[in-house]
Amino acid sequence: MDDLDFSAKPESRPAAAQAAHASAQVAVQSPLYQPALALEFFRSAGTLEEKPAGKPIFSENEKAGGLFSKGARMYLLMEGEIGLMMRNKFFGVVKPGHVFGELAVIASIPRSATAMAKTNCRVLSLDEKQFHTALEKKPEFALMLMSIMVQRLRDSIARLGATSKAQGAPAERSDILDRKTLASLQSELATHEPAEFPAAKLIMSAGAVGAFMYVVLEGRVAISAKGRVIERVGTGGMFGEMALVDRAARAASATAETDCKLLSINRTDFLDLIKSKPAFSASLLKSIAVRMQELAQQVAQLQS
Repeated sequence: MDDLDFSAKPESRPAAAQAAHASAQVAVQSPLYQPALALEFFRSAGTLEEKPAGKPIFSENEKAGGLFSKGARMYLLMEGEIGLMMRNKFFGVVKPGHVFGELAVIASIPRSATAMAKTNCRVLSLDEKQFHTALEKKPEFALMLMSIMVQRLRDSIARLGATSKAQGAPAERSDILDRKTLASLQSELATHEPAEFPAAKLIMSAGAVGAFMYVVLEGRVAISAKGRVIERVGTGGMFGEMALVDRAARAASATAETDCKLLSINRTDFLDLIKSKPAFSASLLKSIAVRMQELAQQVAQLQS
């Protein structure tokens, strides 16, 4: 997570480094981070590893999955100090008790920085399978992680909505939920009749209280901040979850771009799903992580 303890933190940072910083971690020294919960989570399914000083733990641009890639792992530092590097320059350190490298496991995102053991280190690590096992045992970790990510998302959305500078084409998110998970979700919420919205219909408004999150069953939805479209969500994608995670007002508006059919999920069902459906938690974490990276990159481009 972006709960790093920076030493000699610079006053400003190049746009590329800002994007890497935002996508590689989650929230700098976030008050929402619970070290004891993170330790329980990693101990429930993790592997203890020794990392000698000078040894890279993972490398910048290293892919998280694929035929010729290593299986990605996320880490909790138990002892020692980890240095983070981008383009062979150090930009931060990880202190004991903190998590790093999680986005490669959660969202299969290539590494945006290199992690190097600055001293002899002991870490607990989780691969994707172990991560899912840990989610089954400690689902509350998923909600903590979502809360930290949502903080970062809200900041990026506010920055994008406040600028008048032209942006590139908004990213489109779809197929976050695979068919099996989507079918399981629909079965679990069988009593919920899908909501239908015709093209151009407003689904939710920025600043409103968030009672539901939505899964797109059919169609495409535009997410906008202060009238500017910043994302699009297609079939299998999700939106509106931020307000259920932190119970704050909606950060953005959503409008049906085409005729849409949506599965609505209230907060009670949302919390029940987090506790009972690790696949749902993992999919939602992936969705939030991908959004966090994409919006952070948009912010970095505007600042460059």
